[in-house]
Amino acid sequence: MSHRFFDFAGLDPLDRYKILSGAILPRPIALVTTLNAEGRPNAAPFSFFGVLDHDPAVVALGISRHPDGRLKDTVANIRETGEFIVHIPDRALAEAVEITASPVGPEIDELSLAGLEHQPGQTVASPRILSAPVALECHLHSTVPISTTREILIGRISAAFIRAEAVGDRLHIDPRQIDAIGRLGGKNYCSTRDLFAVAST
Repeated sequence: MSHRFFDFAGLDPLDRYKILSGAILPRPIALVTTLNAEGRPNAAPFSFFGVLDHDPAVVALGISRHPDGRLKDTVANIRETGEFIVHIPDRALAEAVEITASPVGPEIDELSLAGLEHQPGQTVASPRILSAPVALECHLHSTVPISTTREILIGRISAAFIRAEAVGDRLHIDPRQIDAIGRLGGKNYCSTRDLFAVAST
């Protein structure tokens, strides 16, 4: 089996992005909702995202700036309020994920644009998307500047909503009931319905 070698020191940022976003697969999608200081809602998906720990329970979002250097609305809102909700979208929400990714101004409500019903969270004021199988209510824990164009936001999970039929008596979650989608390269997504188990040795 042959491989191509890439020295990241010799690649420009766009080529590094293409390699990483095309090779680290599938990436979970965080459909993040926030409010600004005036209470205007915002929703946007991010696939540079992951869970980091359970004690304390924290998730991380890697969010870049706009090409002109402006903060994205999600970052600006989290900085203002210290709150956000991470939703795990299922296959039924795939189109809404694409709609909320549209490059619109901060005055546009992406939740209304995508036709997503919502209500305030329990422990945060950010809107919770009612059809999402998973919603993690988060308070900003810390930020880690990576470069002039990207930072990592770490959120402490204060509460979770999980689709009821997906949660067993021992709190094991049935991934088939979550039906999460994953991000691939470009506009491509995948389903997590194709499950298999590997016997332990």
